Amino acid sequence: MKKTDKELMTIGTLAKAAGVGVETVRFYHRRGLLEKPTRTSGFRKYSESDVQTIKFVKRVQGLGFSLKDAQDLLD
Repeated sequence: MKKTDKELMTIGTLAKAAGVGVETVRFYHRRGLLEKPTRTSGFRKYSESDVQTIKFVKRVQGLGFSLKDAQDLLD
């Protein structure tokens, strides 16, 4: 099922919802922790599952896991 624009959010909205900065979202994307975002009108759009992924990564980091460990857990 294709996501509608109402279900998708900009990088700023995603960052705010996940409690991180925009640069953190970009960093996680570069590290492969987030899936490639949908692009509409030239803008990256993210879903609620991306919010949950970021929160998961932050949670496991808080438990002492590395980003590599978090990636392995996500895979």
